Amino acid sequence: MRAHAAALSPRALLFTRLGALAFFFSLAYFLFSYLTTFGDPVASGGIATALTWNVALFTIFALHHSVFARERVRRAIASALPQPLERSFYVWVASLMFIAVCALWRPVPGVAWSVDEPLVWALRAVQAAGVWLTLRSAVVLDIRDLAGLRASGGGAIEFRTSGPYGWVRHPIYTGWFLMVFAASPMTMTRLVFAVVSCAYLIVAIPFEERSMINAAADAYERYRKQVPWRLVPGVY
Repeated sequence: MRAHAAALSPRALLFTRLGALAFFFSLAYFLFSYLTTFGDPVASGGIATALTWNVALFTIFALHHSVFARERVRRAIASALPQPLERSFYVWVASLMFIAVCALWRPVPGVAWSVDEPLVWALRAVQAAGVWLTLRSAVVLDIRDLAGLRASGGGAIEFRTSGPYGWVRHPIYTGWFLMVFAASPMTMTRLVFAVVSCAYLIVAIPFEERSMINAAADAYERYRKQVPWRLVPGVY
């Protein structure tokens, strides 16, 4: 962290730190929205209009991730910005777009399911496990990298098998599934968000792994043999 900070100008350092704040704020805003406003049942409204809007909104957000993953785009950004700021620029854009998704998400009428005690506490425990799994996995990866506070190194890529990454290859996604589906009441607003976001993750995983193979074929193949499951041990 210190070596990275020393390589940046004061303006660039401010840019990365504000980007990290935007990253953490976007996650906090999502949790607030999902646990509160998304959980308010809506009695009536245009279902088709809300569904179309929400799917289009999340698709735009997802396309950003897909476009930024392309090597051509990454090279273009790297040529326009100092290398340490490439990750921070991505974090800025992703964070602002995620905040916009949560703020502009339209309520969908209806409730898919609602449970009473003690089942509701079981769901909350599963949801808390999802939050823990996501945070624990981020720590293993180094949350400073995710937040854009450190540039990725140019050396060999290392795939860790410690903690959750020894259970499945994408534990952050597993934690996300637990967080968004273990909710009660599961309003249709929440359910549409859960289904759309998780569908994107399932579609994105093969492309993400293809990028890993292109970047470090031998290392990633060894990791896949050590950890054969993507999301759920023994299942997928």
